[in-house]
Amino acid sequence: MSVSGTPPVKLRPEIVALPPYRQGKAVEGGFKLSSNENPFPPLPGVLAAANQAAETLHRYPNGFAPELSARLAARWGVELEQVIIGAGSVALLAQLVIAAAGAGEEVIYSWRSFEAYPLLPPMSGAVSIQVPNRADHGHDLPAMAAAITDRTRLIIVCTPNNPTSTIVTKQEFADFMALVPNDLLVVLDEAYTEFVTDPEAVKGTDVLSEYPNLVVLRTFSKAYGLAGLRVGYGVGPVNVIDAARSASIPLSVTAHAQLAALASLDVEDELLERVGHIARLRTHIWQGLTAQGWSVPEPQGNFVWLTTGDYTNEAAAILAKNGIMARPFHPDGIRVSIGESESVDKLLASTEEIVHNLSKTHTAEPIR
Repeated sequence: MSVSGTPPVKLRPEIVALPPYRQGKAVEGGFKLSSNENPFPPLPGVLAAANQAAETLHRYPNGFAPELSARLAARWGVELEQVIIGAGSVALLAQLVIAAAGAGEEVIYSWRSFEAYPLLPPMSGAVSIQVPNRADHGHDLPAMAAAITDRTRLIIVCTPNNPTSTIVTKQEFADFMALVPNDLLVVLDEAYTEFVTDPEAVKGTDVLSEYPNLVVLRTFSKAYGLAGLRVGYGVGPVNVIDAARSASIPLSVTAHAQLAALASLDVEDELLERVGHIARLRTHIWQGLTAQGWSVPEPQGNFVWLTTGDYTNEAAAILAKNGIMARPFHPDGIRVSIGESESVDKLLASTEEIVHNLSKTHTAEPIR
């Protein structure tokens, strides 16, 4: 009984047991490298386009985002009905899970991967099947294929993988899809694909037409710098996209988001120059970490993965003390976003301190 004398509200125990999603934290006077945000402010044209929507705040947005959908359909060479716009790619993934996997059915994904993945299957009564990452922190796609049962309804492939920043190659993906039944939905989550520089990485644009059971998800939050507006999109077979529409919350993509996304496509070359700058900083940081003795997978997202293991909380505290707020995932490691250029020296000085401190206080060397 509650204090008021009324019985507690009945809730689904599997939902109550889930840890809520936590946003990355900031640190006063330091650098917020905990949320994989683009450190650059909006371009003037993008900001002006979003501000236009303020004139119609008294009206609902067009829920189908027809102009943005048409622009993306032309870019991908698909029919308009094959494109869906959502409040970020994770919202679209939630819709796909609801559409595909019901009570007792299974959703397979690699782990560790995006921390929102475990939150989605229980919403429809489905079950998570987590397949451990390989020793190099990439997807173990043969093991994921081997985990398929007659209850499996959806498989998520995240590349670059969040938080480990590893990719799935073209050949790995082709070999994997050859093992997957063609009536089993596969979602290729490419939220960070614009940051990839490895030519061997799979690209949704190249493989979508090859598979009748594939949906590709992308977002404007990262490379395009619209995280605050929540807009992403998916491309796939019409019947699957229609089912995802049926599972959507109506009118969830604001007019601000739609106009800003369209304007971002207009200035894409300039935005991708910023992406190239971030990728170069990422390589510089990775080389610095490697020189310090870290065993870090070569990163392909806008973040790097520090393999701190059982010493994750201690290492995160050292980073925070030095004004670097990263994203710890105890007991596996720490994800550090690529931020402002000014953050790089402070970050590398902090990771050097971690190496020095942990090598003195622990007989094991978790980062080597």
